[in-house]
Amino acid sequence: MTNVGIDAVDIWTGKLKLDLAETFAPEKGDDPEKYTKGLGLYESSFPDTYEDIVTMGANACKRLMKRKGLEPDDIGRIDVATESSFDNSKPISTYIAGCLEDVFDGDFHHANKGERKFACVAGTQAIDDAFNWIRAGRNRGRSAIVVATDTALYERGDPGEATQGAGAVAMLVSEDPDLVELSAEQGYGSADETDFLKPNQQFPSVDGKRSVQVYLARMREALVDYESVAGDIHPDDFAYAPFHTPFPGMVRRAALLAYRHITRDTEIEEELAADIGRQPREEAFDDYEAYQDALSDYTDALKGTDRYADWYDAAIEPTLDIARHVGNWYTGSVHVARVACLRRALNEGRDVSGKRLLLASYGSGAQAEIHHETVQDGWKAELEELNIDEQIAARYDLSFEEYEQVHAAHDHSQDRDFEEFTAPSDEFVFDGWGRMGERKYRYVE
Repeated sequence: MTNVGIDAVDIWTGKLKLDLAETFAPEKGDDPEKYTKGLGLYESSFPDTYEDIVTMGANACKRLMKRKGLEPDDIGRIDVATESSFDNSKPISTYIAGCLEDVFDGDFHHANKGERKFACVAGTQAIDDAFNWIRAGRNRGRSAIVVATDTALYERGDPGEATQGAGAVAMLVSEDPDLVELSAEQGYGSADETDFLKPNQQFPSVDGKRSVQVYLARMREALVDYESVAGDIHPDDFAYAPFHTPFPGMVRRAALLAYRHITRDTEIEEELAADIGRQPREEAFDDYEAYQDALSDYTDALKGTDRYADWYDAAIEPTLDIARHVGNWYTGSVHVARVACLRRALNEGRDVSGKRLLLASYGSGAQAEIHHETVQDGWKAELEELNIDEQIAARYDLSFEEYEQVHAAHDHSQDRDFEEFTAPSDEFVFDGWGRMGERKYRYVE
């Protein structure tokens, strides 16, 4: 069977940043720790006025292709996952392909192109599509590019405003990959939910409390479903567990419930029993509410154990390194988490070749997917080529007044006549509107 996975990855973050503790919190009259400790966020990334989901995606793709020595003929498929699309017919992949044809010889006329939509899980779904395309032998030796690109904006004053972010992740899906091999085993949790949606509107309608509940419920279902095909799993089976990260505080809750589930009926549960007891079993209770209360008490006690804290620090905390400084990238979020943990391994000199990642993706509306990935021998060389640290450090630091201007500049209901904050160089930029209302782009040397 052909090994298929992510061969290469590149990231493009919006060129502006909003400091949540120093700039956002004072204007809101909030304690900075509401963001830094509660949400687990320090900064958010924003696109400059000449950036959008097309330019960020195209710039990430260009870097990836140049670095890997690829030409358009090497690519048989371009899929874009986004929940920030501005056209209900023409896919973002066509805009990105058009941009790339301005800087590469040849064209993508014989590449299949599409756009995936299922909130934040669409990026993983697009990778699944590319995986299946290659496994089916329909790729003719070519690779697929999957781009997850989003500008996550909320209405001014919305509780989600602090979790905003913008950026793109471009991933090359190929046979015999250098970064991670994808598993064929997957688990799903899906239901018709209205926790977060955009019914023909730019800014989301969000039921925040319900959204957290749905996220946790669908993740639990996906984990159970994954185990039905992959077998029971154990915390020691995985080096890291990248989760979809709308904000790190959400991952803290999901990780605790996942740990409780995968330690059930293991030696870890038995070792902890002397201090916090064994996990409650539903059959031991006369009613479900009493069982849930006991389970909640056990979960609180589990969170306070050194055993859980050690696992969280090793498997979860490294996946949040980038998210803390860029905010939520919607479809790109879990793919940023994957890069973050591998970058931590590289920086700490840890060899994770042959180790597994447990990837937990989620999209509101709602669906979760869980699968595992095996880190390949070429992962170090691939991570060494990324410049995300430099990008994060180089962002322009917005004042609150400037943030208001940027937010207005990317509000589709307003005129986009705003000055830029940075100077573009060697990148694609937004270049106004065409005769049919389409967006136009050009490359700046």
